Amino acid sequence: MKKTFIILLSLASISSLAQTDSTKNPLRFSGYLETYYNYDFGQPSNHSRPDFVYSHNRHNEVSLNLGFIKAAYQTENVRGNLAIMTGSYANVNLASEPGVFKNIFEANAGFKLSKTKNLWVDAGIFSSHIGFESAIGKSCWNLTRSILADNSPYYESGAKISYTSQNEKWFVSALILNGWQRIQRVNGNSSPAFGHQITYKPNSKITLNSSSFVGSLKPDSVKQMRYFHNFYGVFEFSDKLGLTIGFDIGAEQKAKGSSEYNTWFSPVVILKVATGKKTNVSARGEYYRDAKGVLIATGSPNGFQTFGFSMNLDYQFSSAIVWRIEGRGFRSKDEIFTLNKKSSTQNYLLSTALAMSF
Repeated sequence: MKKTFIILLSLASISSLAQTDSTKNPLRFSGYLETYYNYDFGQPSNHSRPDFVYSHNRHNEVSLNLGFIKAAYQTENVRGNLAIMTGSYANVNLASEPGVFKNIFEANAGFKLSKTKNLWVDAGIFSSHIGFESAIGKSCWNLTRSILADNSPYYESGAKISYTSQNEKWFVSALILNGWQRIQRVNGNSSPAFGHQITYKPNSKITLNSSSFVGSLKPDSVKQMRYFHNFYGVFEFSDKLGLTIGFDIGAEQKAKGSSEYNTWFSPVVILKVATGKKTNVSARGEYYRDAKGVLIATGSPNGFQTFGFSMNLDYQFSSAIVWRIEGRGFRSKDEIFTLNKKSSTQNYLLSTALAMSF
């Protein structure tokens, strides 16, 4: 941990030198910091939110969700990124990674394959190619992440080839990966995973995306293939009104070699309204069904079948910093939550966060 902070301080100390002339210097430094406070009305004694929550997961304490320092290098033919992080996001999402890998937010390098086409090969650790929400809360419409986002990869490692069309309307990528949200492959697993991403932007107000994952998360001796697809559309109707629609669906073999599969799916809708020059309101509705507990195991008769709803208010102090407050609730088919010290089908949360980029 001491080494991590030394790296952070070293990067910060030379950032001013690297940014003296952005038109000539290919090396740029940036950073992100997001602190938050949650109050879960279930009042968990261990201060942890339900097991399916992987971001902003601490109850009744001021905590750091994510903080990182990033160095990015970009020339016409070469590019690379390195970001070192800390926070409760890293503690939960990278718990299975060994050693210092737990503090790597991003570490990748790439080169351009063509002199005339925007065709690249990159390898290393990346943000996930799946979904419209990332670990960087400031870039998301809601303070907390959807169930869909929390239970699909935030990060991945491997290699990819990507192409962006000349008019920038199309982005196409094919990936070979070490697994489902893995930096280091699972012991005993010798099979790589694969993925694709296709993004279409017919204009500046519409984004349509298709992403997939195919692979196994388990050792070869108990190999169970997983097939997963994410689709989303982002529609910016005006400067004041936006709509995001997302849908995840997945299937995993019940056992090695089986022709039978356990499935899960999740739709989500988010509406964002600018109520002033510095204020935004966002409302989210979602449903997640994982009756067989592939991703979210409950041990209850009907598994995880849960509706979620939230509303948040953002106040933009400047382009660099935003303050947010959110109310969120869940309602499940089974009594998988605790409320008033009793088993309950419901869970409620109040959150506030302060996020800054630099």
